[in-house]
Amino acid sequence: MTMRVGFVFAFFGILVFRAGAAGAEPRFLSKQYNRCSSCHYSASGGGLLTPYGRALSGQELATTKHVNAQPAPEGQVSGEEAFLFGAFGDRLGPVQLGVSLRPSHLHFESGAFSDSRNLLMNADVEGAYRGHGWSAYGEAGRMPEIGSENAKLYSREHWVSYDNTRGIGIKVGRYMPAYGIHLADHTSFNRSDLGFDKYDQVYGVEVSRTSDKSLLQVSVSPGRAESIVNDDGGTSFNATGRLQVDVGANVVVVGSGLYRDGSTLEARHGAAGGAVGFAPGRRVTVWTEGDAHMRGGGGGMSFVFVNETAVEAFRGVWFKVSPQGRTGTDQSSGVFRWNLGASLLPRAHVNVSLDFYADNVERREEAFKTFLAQLHMYL
Repeated sequence: MTMRVGFVFAFFGILVFRAGAAGAEPRFLSKQYNRCSSCHYSASGGGLLTPYGRALSGQELATTKHVNAQPAPEGQVSGEEAFLFGAFGDRLGPVQLGVSLRPSHLHFESGAFSDSRNLLMNADVEGAYRGHGWSAYGEAGRMPEIGSENAKLYSREHWVSYDNTRGIGIKVGRYMPAYGIHLADHTSFNRSDLGFDKYDQVYGVEVSRTSDKSLLQVSVSPGRAESIVNDDGGTSFNATGRLQVDVGANVVVVGSGLYRDGSTLEARHGAAGGAVGFAPGRRVTVWTEGDAHMRGGGGGMSFVFVNETAVEAFRGVWFKVSPQGRTGTDQSSGVFRWNLGASLLPRAHVNVSLDFYADNVERREEAFKTFLAQLHMYL
C-alpha cells in the first residue's frame, strides 16, 4: 500500500508541476493548416501567435466571434484579437506581445487514494520581433517549485533566427527541438517518454530548409538547457532531425530521429519514428505516431504509439480520443493510456479544455485516473 501511494504521489507531482503551456494544435490540419508557422513564430509550434494567427482565432476557430471576409494581414490586427484587446494600438510597431494565463483544476485517484488541487499552471509574457528575415523571440513567466507553494520567474524559451529568401534558416538559443508530432499535451507518450516534456528545451543551433512541400529541421546542442543552467552533470551531446512532407493540403508525413549521448544522469539513448496526419473532412483530423526508443546501459528497446483523433462537433467545439501505449523493458513497466478530451473555444483566445486520463500499468491492478480542467486565456 505504501509503495502504491508513493508511486501515485510521484506521478501526481510530475503532472502538477510539469503541466503547462500548450503547444500547437495539429488538429487544425482539418482547416488545411499543415505548418505550425502558419500561426506561430516557432516552426516547431506553440508559443506566441503571429498577427495572422491571432486574427485566425476569431476567423475560423471561435464559436461566437463575428466572421470577417478575410483574416487580417500580417502586422494588422485590432480589437479582440489584438494584444490586451488593442490597448496599445500600433504603438508597439513590429514588436508583438502576448500574455498567457491558465488557471486549472486537477483531480487524481488510484484505488482508495484521491486528491484535488486548483493551480495556476501558466502566467507568461511572450514577445517577438520579425523583420528583414530576422526573428527574435522570448518568453518569461512563473515556474512552480516541486514540493513548494512558491514559484520563480523563469524563461523556458528565447532564441534568435534568420531565414533567407531561399528557405534556409538558422536558429540559436533555447528552444524545444523538433521531433514528431508536437501535441499540445506535453504528457503524451511521444513527448514526455521521449524527452520532450515542458522543461526539456536545449541550448543549441537549429538549421532548417523550407519549401512549398517540405520542412527539414536539424538541431545540435551540448545538452538540455536545465542541465546547463543548473550544472547538474546531465549535459551531453544532443541531436535531433525532423522531416515533414506535405503530401497534400490535408495529408502530412513526418520522419524523426533523436540521439543523446550518455551523461552522469542517464545512459546514451536514441529514438526513431514516423507519423502520419490526415484530415478526411473539414471537421476531422487523425494523427498517428510510432517510435522506437533505444536505451544504452542495458535499458533495452521500447516502442511508443500515440493516436489522436479529433472531431469538431460544432464550430469551436472539439472532442478527441487518444489511445497511447508504451511497451515495457527490464527496467520499466509498460503502460497503456486512454485520453478522452473536449476543447471549447467560445471566443477568440479563450479556450476551455477538459481531459480525462486512465493509465493502466503492467502488473498493477488499479488504473491511475486523472481529470484536468483548464481555462486558457491568451491576451
